[in-house]
Amino acid sequence: MSKPTTRVLAVLELLQAGTGLSGPELARRVGVDARTVRRYICHLIEMGVPVQVQRGRDGGYALRPGYKLPPMMFSADEALALAVGLRAAGQLGLGGITPAIASTQAKLERVMPAGLRQRLRDIDQTVSLDLARPFAAGATAALLGLSAASRAQQRVRLLYRTADEHETKRDVDVYGLAWRGGAWYAVGHCHLRRELRSFRLDRVLEVQALPKSFGRPPGFDVLGYLVRSIAMLPRANAVQVMLDTDLERARRVVFVELGTLTACKQGVRLDAQADDLDWVARELARLPFGFKINKPAALRRALAAHGRALVEHAGI
Repeated sequence: MSKPTTRVLAVLELLQAGTGLSGPELARRVGVDARTVRRYICHLIEMGVPVQVQRGRDGGYALRPGYKLPPMMFSADEALALAVGLRAAGQLGLGGITPAIASTQAKLERVMPAGLRQRLRDIDQTVSLDLARPFAAGATAALLGLSAASRAQQRVRLLYRTADEHETKRDVDVYGLAWRGGAWYAVGHCHLRRELRSFRLDRVLEVQALPKSFGRPPGFDVLGYLVRSIAMLPRANAVQVMLDTDLERARRVVFVELGTLTACKQGVRLDAQADDLDWVARELARLPFGFKINKPAALRRALAAHGRALVEHAGI
């Protein structure tokens, strides 16, 4: 037992198994000194475990008579993680999950000490999360099936409905799943298109596991790919801007949703797709370095209009 947490749990188990143990006996059995045992007892009391301390030469430690130790114990940080996680789960577009969240929270409250139970309720009642409202209803079954296939690296066949309402069958090696912009996505190699693709889970009509395995590329960044692919979806305007900076600084400043960044001799090239050029103009205007718009000309006009509006608001 080398880790303090492991030794604290060992003290807890020893107290649960007996009617009482002296400090020296606990120290001997856990392999620490008496002062460390006292510190471990303080940790248990802070976690809500009712440890009774008997002072004096023949004193020791015992659990309160009749106390039934819960099967799970949580620190304050663990309780916070659980509470925030449950709060977020309700906003992630998983159809029918609300009753499961309520059931999980009730089970956790049943085994938590009173202090941590109240913290869980405090988080649920007072904390709000700014998550995009879901439009991917009904993704639960696909999420469960595809996450299992991804972990096992097992190929699947999807019955998939495209944005224009066509149904296709795709054999896919799912590298991972991610939540982005109000929807769940699966990312992987599509054997129909012979390239990386992302699939919205609310458009997955059926998942069939196939008797074929695959190798996931080491270190593949599912969310990074998804962000870049969404940014470069074909839109009304193709945008190209030269940024007067280096790639490292550009990556720190430019939102990944705006487009892709490529280092070149003149600086960094920003390639993007946009329906709203006014929004792109506002994003460019906030950059702390110079830039030159290569295309489209309409973006130059949008940027000029934005500049005139700023001057007018400043009253210059």
